[in-house]
Amino acid sequence: MAIHTQLPIYKVAYDLLVVVTSAVKNMPRDLKRNIGEKIGSEVTEITVLIFRANAAQDKELYLVKLLERLQVAELLLRLSMDMRLISKQAYAAAVEKTTSIGKQANGWRRAAIRPHHGG
Repeated sequence: MAIHTQLPIYKVAYDLLVVVTSAVKNMPRDLKRNIGEKIGSEVTEITVLIFRANAAQDKELYLVKLLERLQVAELLLRLSMDMRLISKQAYAAAVEKTTSIGKQANGWRRAAIRPHHGG
């Protein structure tokens, strides 16, 4: 088992946390509290779920939760861009990271499932 901080998916998730933290800092106070904090919370939870999946015997449960959180983060990021709360550049940088995390998580999930259903 690799140390979770050395996993490529963790590194991308951490980079996403940096991007969203920077992007939401200039939101109006009320929206920062409602939307910005929620985005940060979802991305933080994604990094926690990477750690939990890495440490768990049954990784699929954590990876499914991770993918759900990722969809919520993507939704809130899109809303933030559409409402002009974050820049298009910040949104593009975040989407690049969320896409990478999604691909890696789905690949990891397929690999985790394979031994259970294979022969």
